[in-house]
Amino acid sequence: MLDLPISKVAAVQTAPVYLDTGATVKKACALIAEAATNGARLVAFPEVFIGGYPYWNWLMTPIEGAIWFERLCHASIAIPGPEVSQLCKAAREYDCVVVIGANERDPRALGTLYNTNIIIGNDGTLLGRHRKLVPTWAEKLTWTGGDGSSLRVYDTPVGPLGTLACGENTNTLARFALLSEGELVHVANYISLPVAPATYNMAEAIRLRASAHSFEGKLFTVVSCSTVSEEIIDAMSRTHPESRALLERRSSAFSGVIDPHGNLIGDALIDDEGIVYAEIDLNQCIQPKQMHDIIGGYNRFDIFDLRIDRSTRHASSFIDPEIPPTVDQNTQEQQNV
Repeated sequence: MLDLPISKVAAVQTAPVYLDTGATVKKACALIAEAATNGARLVAFPEVFIGGYPYWNWLMTPIEGAIWFERLCHASIAIPGPEVSQLCKAAREYDCVVVIGANERDPRALGTLYNTNIIIGNDGTLLGRHRKLVPTWAEKLTWTGGDGSSLRVYDTPVGPLGTLACGENTNTLARFALLSEGELVHVANYISLPVAPATYNMAEAIRLRASAHSFEGKLFTVVSCSTVSEEIIDAMSRTHPESRALLERRSSAFSGVIDPHGNLIGDALIDDEGIVYAEIDLNQCIQPKQMHDIIGGYNRFDIFDLRIDRSTRHASSFIDPEIPPTVDQNTQEQQNV
């Protein structure tokens, strides 16, 4: 018998304590506690919440921004690591699934960072991580792209859950990869980007992408976006005063929950800090899928064939020579014969 969950979910819209990993993790744990106390079984956090977003890439030359990149490297985390353990403890204590963005450092390549979403189960288990496949535009000065190994959907109490970070929610193939694994709950997390071109409405662009994925996949999308704090504005405008006007631009952040018809459930947060709550009933995915199930009856896989390489990529492959047997080993083998 099919038994689909009905769950309360939470989307956090706030700023990190900029480049202060310990304080940000502490803030995240407090927000997990708050959301769970209000009944949330899933708590979604913004993109690269831990460490923060490299706004200097948009506001400074690469030479000017190099010292900020170094600071971000120091604020980055290992996965798994002590910071992740704290988040796992909070998820277990408050019995909720957590998806949170972080700056992840490569365990070997010093200076290589990933834009990573961490997925934690309600029992405190680190379910997985997703490294953003392609950093967007100026972000290429900071992050390296991930590989296909993290394009996965996780079984959770709120349903089959997948996640993509910011601009890659525009990537049709990445989204289809998650849908084809049975995704019914999608976490799309973003950063507030007031430095976008003047004709680009960031809040509307976020909502549009979330509605598109929900409508195409007939699922729920939980959107969590960061805000630009006065702390961030002060840090960036200290040497580049023109940055203040850019970073204070409105309609740059959107957080909310979208239903399988592409509609907003309840209210959204635009620019302001807070937590958005909504109830999601996965039974509401069934009737829309009867109409357009693009991973099933509403497709032609005899015509279309999407191949996804989920192998893990490494910097190099080592082929070590076989160690020749010792004299003692040869003697023993002869005696055994």
